[in-house]
Amino acid sequence: MALSEAKQRVQKEGLLSAFPVKAGVNIFKGALVKIGADGFLAPQAAEAGANHAGVAYEGMDNSNGADGDVVCRVERADSFVMDGTGFVQADVGKLVYASDDDTVSITQGTNEMAVGVIEELLSATQVYVKQLVDTK
Repeated sequence: MALSEAKQRVQKEGLLSAFPVKAGVNIFKGALVKIGADGFLAPQAAEAGANHAGVAYEGMDNSNGADGDVVCRVERADSFVMDGTGFVQADVGKLVYASDDDTVSITQGTNEMAVGVIEELLSATQVYVKQLVDTK
């Protein structure tokens, strides 16, 4: 129903969120992480139906647990230095895609998801990336 008067909405700060971790995975602090098609957090890797979640604020080991036994806090805003190869100044403003939990590229591989936009070139192997986050 359309509003007929002002409404104060409950707000959730989007800078740091916690997600249940997939069984059998170990997430390292600083890792690029995704929400898999199953809805659980895991280290970034190509996966159809997954979405980039952010950068792991802390490490969390669920190697011996079941899905959701632990939660991991994830930074969902800001720019981070990310590693890759072959970056040039003309890449500033382009999307980058994650091939694993530590590597980005301007070339998208099969089922690799966009993690952000290059804001600044630091070197041929490092760039500042402004994150794009899209959760289900």
